[in-house]
Amino acid sequence: MRYYQLRDSNSQRLVAATDDGAYDLTSVKPQLRTFRDLLKAASIADSEPDQLSARHLDAAETVSEQQLETDATDPVSADEVWAAGVTYQISEEARKEESDTPEMYLYVHDAERPEIFFKSTPNRTVGPDEAVGIRADSDWDVPEPELAIVLYEGEIVGYTIGNDMSSRSIEGENPLYLPQAKVYDRCCAVGPAVVTDIEDPHSLALSMSIHRNGDRVYRGETNTSEMKRTCEELVSYYTAHNAVPELSVLLTGTSLVPDDDFTLQEGDQVTIDIESIGTLKNPVTVV
Repeated sequence: MRYYQLRDSNSQRLVAATDDGAYDLTSVKPQLRTFRDLLKAASIADSEPDQLSARHLDAAETVSEQQLETDATDPVSADEVWAAGVTYQISEEARKEESDTPEMYLYVHDAERPEIFFKSTPNRTVGPDEAVGIRADSDWDVPEPELAIVLYEGEIVGYTIGNDMSSRSIEGENPLYLPQAKVYDRCCAVGPAVVTDIEDPHSLALSMSIHRNGDRVYRGETNTSEMKRTCEELVSYYTAHNAVPELSVLLTGTSLVPDDDFTLQEGDQVTIDIESIGTLKNPVTVV
């Protein structure tokens, strides 16, 4: 199933979507307003989230496709977002190119231990159609489209789309500046839905386009099969010896990187598509 959180005048509403349509679970069970609520209820009932949702679909109010597109917000509301780095060959090449110490990225790409770093908090994370940020003190900024793993109590429960916004100029100046290059206001976008029934997350078509003043200035596509590490491996390093929160997201690494002469500008529109998950669109603003 695909799960959406929709904006509501008072709070949020949880919607479950199948091939037959989209259903407002909150209309049947007011206690189920968020994806977290569903996961908690399923845990208490010792049931799978999809099984719990399926019980209520027939009685639930239907939701139009247009409403899903216009009212969807961050579908996870994760306590923390973390990210993995240098999991694709293109990411290794890009970070070597931007850095004064390029050899360190080759070591990470080929090492047993992956790069796992803290990325975002709820107040820094935006959902579909909300503006992602580029730092005012940076002159080289890019979006990074990534498959995102959704975890509940450290276990994988689904997948969504993530945009790991990054200042390449700040990170390139010194790798120790990574937190400033990665963690700031509006530094991460997630959405539009959490999908719980993806059969193979390592075989998904992924694409990104960037538009400026109505013109497409970037287009790239790849497949998650190009990722060197598995989702399970990345999760094992993220959760090891770490007090992970109840609900978290782990971005799996940068799969597409614009050319070195490209930088985002105020008003750009970033669109990321991942097969079986959907489309995440965000305008760009300076923060």
